[in-house]
Amino acid sequence: MKLTPEAAGTFAIAPTPFHDDGKIDDVSIDRLTDFYAEVGCEGVTVLGILGEAPKLDAAEAEAVATRFIKRAKSMQTIVGVSAPGFAAMRRLARLSMDAGAAGVMIAPPPSLRTDEQITSYFRQATEAIGDDVPWVLQDYPLTLSVVMTPKVIRQIVMDSASCVMLKHEDWPGLEKITTLRGFQKDGSLRPLSILCGNGGLFLDFEMERGADGAMTGYCFPDMLVDVVKLSKAGQRDLAHNLFDAHLPLIRYEHQQGVGLSVRKYVLKKRGLLSSSAQRKPGASLTDTTREEVDYLLSRLARVDKRADLEPRSKAAE
Repeated sequence: MKLTPEAAGTFAIAPTPFHDDGKIDDVSIDRLTDFYAEVGCEGVTVLGILGEAPKLDAAEAEAVATRFIKRAKSMQTIVGVSAPGFAAMRRLARLSMDAGAAGVMIAPPPSLRTDEQITSYFRQATEAIGDDVPWVLQDYPLTLSVVMTPKVIRQIVMDSASCVMLKHEDWPGLEKITTLRGFQKDGSLRPLSILCGNGGLFLDFEMERGADGAMTGYCFPDMLVDVVKLSKAGQRDLAHNLFDAHLPLIRYEHQQGVGLSVRKYVLKKRGLLSSSAQRKPGASLTDTTREEVDYLLSRLARVDKRADLEPRSKAAE
């Protein structure tokens, strides 16, 4: 089923699993996808920044996307198709949709600076992939260095009927959500799904500002599912209590440069990845970093048993 502005819930951002030698790990792709479905994710997003997409050649990217899509079954799959040129973007977008993807995600290239450059780029991107392909606008200025104001986002969405979702990961960005929902109330912005990324750092309040759910790669997507559901059910304190318990690990995982290594390390400890390897060039964890992550997990396990991965760890004593 194609993505619509009514999309909501938790869409896990999936890492691309690799073996220690850098080859793609298909078995771990299947295991990850099954886990996302089991814990209640509504969808999975692949080949994003977390997915190390620039390290894959075209054939590998197509194979990874297709395997996730086919394995996801009832879950909606979004495929990151950002590319330096529109030819590569069009090819991956069309192949993904033909394979059964719900939609694609497009990030702005870092070279864009003016509002006109930004809005013009996304008009051209829509033409390139075809206006029958639902797409997600990724707003991540901290990494992509492209600043999109609420008015620019509104213009992009109103220019393209096939833009059905915003992946919101600005920081600070709470007021941006409020402003966009205000545009919808005054009729100047059509319906738009807003899912939040940025490692989940502000998910608790983003939900209260009007977000529809989460789209990030935190190593406990099952916690994201719970927080989104609790928040929608109006159980504010329970949502914040659970989120607060995970916040030290979320913060640690969000470090630039080391974050993906931490995520893959924990996902391996959870039995979801065969290896925590990244494809080179990539960071690796020191013994000290691993000890710190294990300590954070042991403290988290006192509140959330899902983090009880090493019950005999000295860190828990």
